[in-house]
Amino acid sequence: MAFVNNYYNSQRMKKAIEAGNQRGLVGGMWDEIGRLQFDYVVKQGLARDMKFLDVGCGCLRGGVHFIDYLDVNCYFGIDLSQDLMDAGYDTELSQAGLQHKLARNNLHCTDVFDATCFGVRFDMILALSVFTHLTLNHIKLCLDRLAAVTQPGSQFYATIFHCPDDTDWTQALSHSPGEIITFPDRDPYHYRYADLEFCCRDLPWKLQNLESWQHPRDQLMAHFLRLDEAV
Repeated sequence: MAFVNNYYNSQRMKKAIEAGNQRGLVGGMWDEIGRLQFDYVVKQGLARDMKFLDVGCGCLRGGVHFIDYLDVNCYFGIDLSQDLMDAGYDTELSQAGLQHKLARNNLHCTDVFDATCFGVRFDMILALSVFTHLTLNHIKLCLDRLAAVTQPGSQFYATIFHCPDDTDWTQALSHSPGEIITFPDRDPYHYRYADLEFCCRDLPWKLQNLESWQHPRDQLMAHFLRLDEAV
């Protein structure tokens, strides 16, 4: 089951990366959002010796911060695009002087959220600007696959565009700051709290909360806790 997203048009991506524009492919705001996500996750308790998975790691906008902070080979990333990850490793990580802290095979290309190849049980996982591009079934698939590489007590943080309960879910919504327009039926998607709870059904995840974390494009952060068994 392949995930198809026009955001990852291979020819467009290759041309941009060849021109050195990989940062624009992941939404820009390289310094601001890269540091913001790192600071947030550290505040949630990420320790240097924890095993950390970056879902949709791209060209390592957040990765350079996490790799610098974490112990050697505690960072792992998965993404749809091998080209983006190569640009992150060969350019961004090299320029930051951090390649010695990460084995190249800690980055894995997958379109089905498969991180079993690492043979690791992750303590903490982040998916930044991933669920914003996914259908509800793909979000549930992601949670299902991540259950296989976590353990009770593991934490998973994912950003979404939120549709409040008192707002018509069927209409396009404008988000401020950022002025991003989201939709119920096409990318970028918005979701209600109950939608995320539904995705956890029959899986060992519990949605703990949904909060604002000062994202410049009004993405909220959902916090999932890995349970002992499915709920």
